Amino acid sequence: METVEMNSVSLKRPRSEDEVANADEIKRQKISEKSKAGNDSGQSIETVTEQPDESLLEDTKNETIPNEQNEEQEDEELEESDEDGDPESFADMMKHGLTESDVGITKFVSSHKGFSGILKERYSDFVVHEISKDGRVSHLDDFSVPVDDEDPSEETFTVLSDEDKKRLEELQLLKNKETSVAIEVIEDTKEKRTVIHQAVKSLFPGLETKTEDRDGKKYIIAYHAAGKKALANPRKHSWPKSRGSYCHFILYKENKDTMDAINVLSKFLRVKPNIFSYMGTKDKRAVTVQEIAVLRITAQRLAHLNKCLMNFKLGNFSYKNHPLKLGELQGNHFTVVLRNITGTDDQIEQAMHSLREIGFINYYGMQRFGTTAVPTYQIGRAILQNNWSEVMDLILKPRPGAEKGYLVKCREEWAKTKDPAAALKKLPVKRCVEGQLLRGLLKYGMKNIISAFGIIPRNNRLMYIHSYQSYVWNNMVSKRIEEYGLRAVPGDLTLKGATAVHIEEGDVDNYSIHDVVMPLPGFDVIYPKHKIGEAYKEMLVADNLDINNMRHKIRDYSLSGAYRKIIIRPQNVNWEVVTYDDPRIPLFTTDLDKLEGKPLPVLPTDGKFRALKMEFSLPPSTYATMAIREVLKMDTSIKNQTQLNTTWLR
Repeated sequence: METVEMNSVSLKRPRSEDEVANADEIKRQKISEKSKAGNDSGQSIETVTEQPDESLLEDTKNETIPNEQNEEQEDEELEESDEDGDPESFADMMKHGLTESDVGITKFVSSHKGFSGILKERYSDFVVHEISKDGRVSHLDDFSVPVDDEDPSEETFTVLSDEDKKRLEELQLLKNKETSVAIEVIEDTKEKRTVIHQAVKSLFPGLETKTEDRDGKKYIIAYHAAGKKALANPRKHSWPKSRGSYCHFILYKENKDTMDAINVLSKFLRVKPNIFSYMGTKDKRAVTVQEIAVLRITAQRLAHLNKCLMNFKLGNFSYKNHPLKLGELQGNHFTVVLRNITGTDDQIEQAMHSLREIGFINYYGMQRFGTTAVPTYQIGRAILQNNWSEVMDLILKPRPGAEKGYLVKCREEWAKTKDPAAALKKLPVKRCVEGQLLRGLLKYGMKNIISAFGIIPRNNRLMYIHSYQSYVWNNMVSKRIEEYGLRAVPGDLTLKGATAVHIEEGDVDNYSIHDVVMPLPGFDVIYPKHKIGEAYKEMLVADNLDINNMRHKIRDYSLSGAYRKIIIRPQNVNWEVVTYDDPRIPLFTTDLDKLEGKPLPVLPTDGKFRALKMEFSLPPSTYATMAIREVLKMDTSIKNQTQLNTTWLR
C-alpha cells in the first residue's frame, strides 16, 4: 500500500481569536523543542487494522528472500537516506494530495463540537495489542524459554567463529561455487565435534555435516543435503516428535511493519520468510504486540535474537501443532494518546461517550488510497476497465506531490523517452511498484502490458482494485447516511449468518443502524432496494463499468464483492485527560517498559499541555484513524493537516 512516512501531525481546526494567543505560545514551545526531540518522535498518522485477504499471504511472504539480502539492504539504505527533508517543502508538496472528501469521507455521526489534538507526536503514543480468536489480548510479559532436553547447549551459539558463520551462510544460500565448507576442530574431543555438528545443523538449515581426517587434523565438513530445496524446508528429522512443529511467540515491535519484521527475523535465522505465519499485519508507526508462529525453529534460537535485534523483542514462547492463519483474530486493542488537546472537559466527555454509545462510520481510511496526486483507486478503476495503457500511465507518469527524488527522476525519464530501460537506470530501488512494472515492460515489451503488470506481486496488484471498491463504498455510505440518517430503513441490507437479506417494511423496527451493512461492488453481492441501490449503479456507469458484470477477463481481477457494517461501535472504551510539561516523555508504560521495570513518569496536576489518553478495541478490517476522526471531528488527510498550520517535530 502506498504510504508516506511523516513526522507527527497536528490535527488542528481553524482557530477562533481567543485561541490564537495560547496556540502561538504552544507553537513557539514546540519549535524550541524540535532540536531536542531527536528521532524519538513518532511518524505518520495512518494506522490500520485492515487485514489482507488470506489468498495474498503467499505472495506477501515471498516478496523478500534471504538471497536477495544485498539488494534489499541497499534499497533500505536508499529509502532511509532519502527520508529527511525540509518539513515546509514537504507540507507544500502535500497540497497535491487527497482530502477525505476526495474519497467519499464526508459524514460524522456525533453532535459534539470538535477540537484539536496531536496524533503520534511520538510513535509510542500509538500502541496496538492483537486480540486472538478466543478474546485473549496479546501481551509480552515473559522472556523465559520452555525447558527442553532436546535443545542444543548454549555453546552451540558461540562455537563457530564469525568467519565460519560467513562461509557457512554463503554455502547455505548458494552464493559461491563452493560445494562444502571445512571447519578445523582446534581442541579435538568428541564433545567439541558434537557441538560443532549441532551448531551447523541448527543455525544453517539445509546443511549436513560429516567428520574427516586431513593431514592428521580433524575437520567438520558442511555440505548441501538437497541443493536449493533444502533452504525452504527446515530439516524434518532433527525435530523431536514429542514437540509441536510450530514455535508460537509474541512479537513486540517498535516503528516497523510486520513484513519488515519477518524479513529481518528470517535473515537472522537464515530461513525463508514463508515459514512464518501470523493473524494480521500491524502498522509501522506504532508500538505493536502480536502473535507469530514459525515452523521448526526452537524457542532457544528465537530468544537469542533478543540480544542483537533493534526495535524488536520476542517472548512468551510455546510449541504447538498448528500455524496461524491470516484473519483468524477477533481484532486489535488500541491505546492512543492525543497530545496538546484544546477541547473542554465537557467536549471530551461528549465525544468519548458518543464513541462508546454510538460509534463511528466504518469508512476505509486515507491510507487505503495512497498519498500522491494519483490515488490508488484510479489505477484500480483502469484495471477493471481493462484499460492497460492507462494503468501503465497512471503508475509511471510524473505527478506533483511528495515523492523521493529518484522516483521523480525515473518518472521524468519515462515521460521523455517511454524507454523502460532508461527509466529503470534512474531507479536505484528496484523493489518498488514502478521498478517492478518497468522490469516487466523490459521483459515482455510495451505491447504486452498485462504480462508486465503481472510481475508486480499479487497482493500489490489486488490492492488497486480493492482501493476502487473502498472508494465506491465510502461514497455510497456517505450518501446512505445523508439520505436516511442513523436508523435502519426498508430496503437496507443486514446479515443473517453470512447471507445478506433486505430489511422489509414490517421488520424495520427490529433493526438498528448497527445491524445495517452495505456491499463492496462485485458479482456475488446484492444491493439495497432504495435510492442507494440505484446510486451504486450510477456511480459505476459514470466510471464505464457495469455493476451486473464484475467478472474480469483475467480471473485475478474479478470482484466477488463483500459486505461491511456501516457503523462500528468500539468495545472496551476508556479515557483519561492528563497534563504534562515535556512533549518527549511517555504518558503510559508499554509491555517492554513493564518487563524492564521502568516506572511511569510522575505527571504534574497542572502541566502546560493536556493530553487525552484513550483505549478501545476494534474488529479486523477497521481503521482506528476513523474512530479518532469522529472524536476530533477532523479531516485526517495529510493534505488537510499540512494546510491547517501543521506542526512538525523530529
